[in-house]
Amino acid sequence: MSSPYILVLYYSRYGAVAKMSQFISRGVESVEGIEARIRAVPAVSSVTEASEPEVPADGAVYCSEEDFSECSGLALGSPTRFGNMAGAMKHFLDSTGAQWMSGSMIDKPAGVFTSTASLHGGQESTLLSMQIPLMHHGMLITGIPYSETELNTTTSGGTPYGPSHLAGSDGRNPISEEEAALCQAFGKRLAELALKLR
Repeated sequence: MSSPYILVLYYSRYGAVAKMSQFISRGVESVEGIEARIRAVPAVSSVTEASEPEVPADGAVYCSEEDFSECSGLALGSPTRFGNMAGAMKHFLDSTGAQWMSGSMIDKPAGVFTSTASLHGGQESTLLSMQIPLMHHGMLITGIPYSETELNTTTSGGTPYGPSHLAGSDGRNPISEEEAALCQAFGKRLAELALKLR
């Protein structure tokens, strides 16, 4: 049996969600006895002949069926697309029917994270939309409790539904101190819950 791990799975177009995944992973790995496994999903194309290479040129390697089904918990991240998850993440989740049939994700903790160009650009609706397929998998949804004081002080991203980031219209805003702290607290919480539920 492999060591327990939290799968930090994301799609990132301009890099903000990828950076968030690193902070979440730090939170996971602050807990003894569990590790973070960062994976990405490939972009999708409207041109059906186009395909991504097996191994991406940069960033995290793509998620395998085993990465997904054998995790002890899941942090799922996507940028906002019109108040919803990006098509690439939806495409990946649509391919997890075998795991749904087998029940391999039931009773594992899961949470979601996102990045938006504008402060009111659909952060919370995106997070909620990402939770729905995880509930269908039987996962136990977790967010961030208000005991994390940064939820009350942030002027950028950060919600009780999961970490978020305000990237700005050009996508260049750095992760703020509050956003980073909330990402790490979220990762730590997922790791602690996963160990308790094992």
